[in-house]
Amino acid sequence: MTQAMPGLSALRRFGRALALASLALGYVAAAAAEPPLKVEIAFVAHARAPSPPYVIDPPPPGEGFDGARLALQENATTGAFLNQIFDLQNVELGEDENPVEAIKPLLAQGKKLFVSALPANETLALADALKAEGALLFNAGATDDFLRGAGCRSNLFHTAPSRAMLTDALFQYLAVRRWNKILLVPGPNAEDAAYADAVRASAKKFGAKIVAEKPWTFGPLARARSDAITQAEALTFSRGVDADMVVVADEAEDFGDYILYRTSEPRLVAGTQGLIPVSWHPTHTAYGAEQLQNRFVRMTKRRMRPIDYQAWIAVRAIGEAVTELRAADPQKIANTLQGPNSTLAIFKGAAASFRPWDRQLRQAILLAQPKSLVGLAPQPGFLHQRSTLDTLGVDETESACKPGKS
Repeated sequence: MTQAMPGLSALRRFGRALALASLALGYVAAAAAEPPLKVEIAFVAHARAPSPPYVIDPPPPGEGFDGARLALQENATTGAFLNQIFDLQNVELGEDENPVEAIKPLLAQGKKLFVSALPANETLALADALKAEGALLFNAGATDDFLRGAGCRSNLFHTAPSRAMLTDALFQYLAVRRWNKILLVPGPNAEDAAYADAVRASAKKFGAKIVAEKPWTFGPLARARSDAITQAEALTFSRGVDADMVVVADEAEDFGDYILYRTSEPRLVAGTQGLIPVSWHPTHTAYGAEQLQNRFVRMTKRRMRPIDYQAWIAVRAIGEAVTELRAADPQKIANTLQGPNSTLAIFKGAAASFRPWDRQLRQAILLAQPKSLVGLAPQPGFLHQRSTLDTLGVDETESACKPGKS
């Protein structure tokens, strides 16, 4: 039996593959002769205080840092071929410990790349301290719009979505569903007030009407469910309000879950509880997200939470920039990430990128309930001259972060 000879196209493909393999081997050999590029990253956050027993799903130990660890593993896989070594240090702060003081020894050691999951005021103070040393900070925790506006800094990048992005995502969905009459229930904390401000802005932006505001004045009912008088008042406080949705602003999770199924008239609930806008959720498996979910579960034996995801993006962004630059210079990394052609694959469909005016990561936002993914914003039909992702959050013309200000 005569054996058939391979076709000319097959021989050409084999030749190209052989040539590429030879080039790769030559590059690795050359790189091995040089000292490796060491990329040092520090993750800064407060240690989680023990949660009270009534909290059903408390924040786990390692929240945030675990996402950074997973990203470091992925960076190291690529770095092994490029003679790059990635190192991650966990700076776990005590309850009252000052992050600026805590990172001084790291700066003295020459570390220039930081990721944080801190409150807004500490994020800003840390960014200022790092700016004086030519270092970069990636905010993976604080959603405050002020940090992207009047409080922006040229060395501060945001992988956490802003509150404006989250509430815009929710109100896009409500606009599509034509659920336009809103009862807003803000809580007593400063964070609740900030979320309520974002809700008001998003309602105006997308044509919803806040028909009534009823501040929550009944205390944290999650802690006082045995108080029958308080329960009765809470069940009737929304009576007589003609609304399609109750939108709750309860970032501390003190009372929002109590409102579901306990209003005097049947009402849907959204905001910080009920239907929630988030950067990440365990029910999201599209666009390859299931692979990321599974890798995280294998590493940590728990589900990935939003802060884990936001820290993962931050460390991956550093890794992608270092791979492109073959360098770990903070200013070069910043310039690369803000460049017009810089994008990140973050498992939510549209490629993410940093807005050059406030260094906020453009990203899709998930809309989810506890055990089901409901939607993904931007919703179809919402257009923008630059990117549909810029329909979420404060646009460039509205931003208080101006060139030269930070």
